[in-house]
Amino acid sequence: MRKDAWLPRGVTNFFHRHEHIVRHRKTVIAAWCLYDWAAASFSIIVTTFIFATYFTTRVAENQIIGTYQWANAASLAGVIIALTSPLFGAIADHGGHHKRWLLCFTMLSVVSAGMLWFAYPQHEAVYYTLACVVLGTVGFEVALVFYNAYLPNLVSKNYLGRVSGWGWGAGYLGGIAALSIALIVFVRSNPAWLNRDTAEQIRICGPFVGVWYALFALPLFLLAPALSLKTHPLPQAIRSGWKELLSTLRKLPKEKNILTYLIAHMIYTDGLNTLFAFGGIYAAGTYGLTFEEVILFGITMNITAGFGAIALGWMDDFIGSKTTIMLSLVFLTFLGIPILFLHDKYVFWVSALAICIFVGPVQSASRSLMVRLISVKTASTEMFGLYALSGKITAFIGPWLLGLMTLTFHSQRVGMGTVLAFFAIGAVLMGFVKVKKV
Repeated sequence: MRKDAWLPRGVTNFFHRHEHIVRHRKTVIAAWCLYDWAAASFSIIVTTFIFATYFTTRVAENQIIGTYQWANAASLAGVIIALTSPLFGAIADHGGHHKRWLLCFTMLSVVSAGMLWFAYPQHEAVYYTLACVVLGTVGFEVALVFYNAYLPNLVSKNYLGRVSGWGWGAGYLGGIAALSIALIVFVRSNPAWLNRDTAEQIRICGPFVGVWYALFALPLFLLAPALSLKTHPLPQAIRSGWKELLSTLRKLPKEKNILTYLIAHMIYTDGLNTLFAFGGIYAAGTYGLTFEEVILFGITMNITAGFGAIALGWMDDFIGSKTTIMLSLVFLTFLGIPILFLHDKYVFWVSALAICIFVGPVQSASRSLMVRLISVKTASTEMFGLYALSGKITAFIGPWLLGLMTLTFHSQRVGMGTVLAFFAIGAVLMGFVKVKKV
């Protein structure tokens, strides 16, 4: 006899039906977080640590020129992302097929990562390597527009902070796992089937990212529901999406609160993106970390950042997204100052890890604050396209300025110092953003 047999059949059916819904929602949330786990492999292995360091030390002419070239590639990718993200979001809102768009740009990133196997350690491979990185970065970032659009459809606003934090936390844990495997299996194990003279132990990390990304992203495509019932033909969707985007941009100046937030987000995200792109390069070039040490540094950084994203994700729901962002930016600014002047690499290591505690909360709370500032009806892919636009429209400035200052003063310390200004200015602007209490 079932333990709920004493209940009326109608009540029993009600609870069974809603129990299934709860289980299904938890499964979809888990799949959504797992996508972040998957995508983080590209971000941390390609754009931040392994290939960024490999390019400046083995492919480019020297580290200074390599830093400048990598900065230009990051700037180009940022411009492309800024110009395309809102348009693709608007097109998806009018044409539907969110998962198809997500799949398309995910595969662009996956294939580009796989093609890095041919990024040989020679100067002739500079532009090929940079082209793969640019295309992969565009695919990675535009895919996140469609990925983020799922968040307001998964949970109520009372749980936005923690679920967003879980997603970022899963991403950092995925980065830890991917970097650990790359370190143990390829970089340090020196397997006989890989030729270290041609850097195969490094180049194979590209195909590894492609497989990792595709494998762990698959559950989201299998389990997540469609976000829109619209299935308009693509030409019509493009026309409607373009008109809607122009209309939204014209109305945006009247939405002063959202506009202020998008500007603040634009500035401090520029600093974060620059920090991510050049963290490994800075550690290797300024503090003399070896290639293996850079990877270990990346692993410990992700452990700390993941802890911060998960722990302060809960705080987001209690003290608010705005407060979480502002506190994190203040700590990022002041904790970053000693990094510019320290010389002992182990002291640098400890100081950098302290900074990483506040990196995850900024990203997580930024995503949940965007949902809190707009109504559920307008929390569409288009709005997250504008959110991505605010994070990328000036993305070329940070890497370009860092590269220019590095080249001008022949110092990576001076170049990295430009990042702190972005954090400070973003924190000040966040003070003018108004958030309604739920």
